[in-house]
Amino acid sequence: MSLFGNSIKTGTGIAKDAPKKKPFFRYWEIAFRKFWKIIDINMLMAFGFLPLLLAGIVIYYFAENYAKTALLLAGGLVILFAVCFGPLLAGCTQVLRNFAREKPIFLLDTFFKAFKNNFKQACLVGIIDLIMITSVASSFYVYPKMIQADGSVIYYILFISTLSIAIAVTMMSFYAYLMIVSTDLSMKNILKNSLALSFIALKQNLITLLIAILVMGIFGILTYLFPYILAIFWVFIPTGFVAFMIVFNCYPVIQKFVINPYYTQKGEINPELTANSTGGENIFEDRGGSEKPTEIINTKENESKNHKTPRKKGKVIS
Repeated sequence: MSLFGNSIKTGTGIAKDAPKKKPFFRYWEIAFRKFWKIIDINMLMAFGFLPLLLAGIVIYYFAENYAKTALLLAGGLVILFAVCFGPLLAGCTQVLRNFAREKPIFLLDTFFKAFKNNFKQACLVGIIDLIMITSVASSFYVYPKMIQADGSVIYYILFISTLSIAIAVTMMSFYAYLMIVSTDLSMKNILKNSLALSFIALKQNLITLLIAILVMGIFGILTYLFPYILAIFWVFIPTGFVAFMIVFNCYPVIQKFVINPYYTQKGEINPELTANSTGGENIFEDRGGSEKPTEIINTKENESKNHKTPRKKGKVIS
């Protein structure tokens, strides 16, 4: 709409073969465009931790007077959390993958379909992740005490080994959930490919991991310093954007080393790379970026020129 002047001039459009922006700028462009949707994903992730929170509340308030009942209820909630943890991440990964590919989706519909269709494989990967998280948390608590008490070199070796395995499993998880929602591979091949890709793109994976640790660490420290102010931010902000960064960085690796070779072996072209083609003769030609700007004359002014005599107003019905 033109505020000053009597005409509207259109732009030249966007060419379909226009060069893509660099990944860094594309990430922020998509992240800002999908800002509220990524917050929705963060809230879904936070909701997934609700059974764990309820288990803690049950133990805290009822363990003293109703020990057996509280333990059974808390145990059931923990099992529910462990079973749903992987499928929850798979559903969120599917949504974030479509964001990274700039594909339109219905968020909840896509999430629940991915949650249901990938439940078994995602559940197994989720349990592996939780075992890894528990082991690392225990090692950070146990090994320093053992080293302080004994001073044996063996505890240093065990601590470093546990940390190294945790890093490897974490980088495998970057790819496992993406392959679960993107391919029809067996669980064995998903784990094997995840391990291979964690080393093939080692530099990129380490940078992604360090950024994720840095962001989550900063939020963790700020929450510790200002718990009443920043605790609520965990429901909305950090996890969803970190997860989107992981998906954005890792999916092109899967596409290059897993998806594209599959279509090459079949003698076909990956449909994701030809998303703009119709597969046949085009009915309409996309001339974005090449057409000339057009000028649209202000209709009101044009109308006033064509009608020299004033038009009579119609009857107003009140």
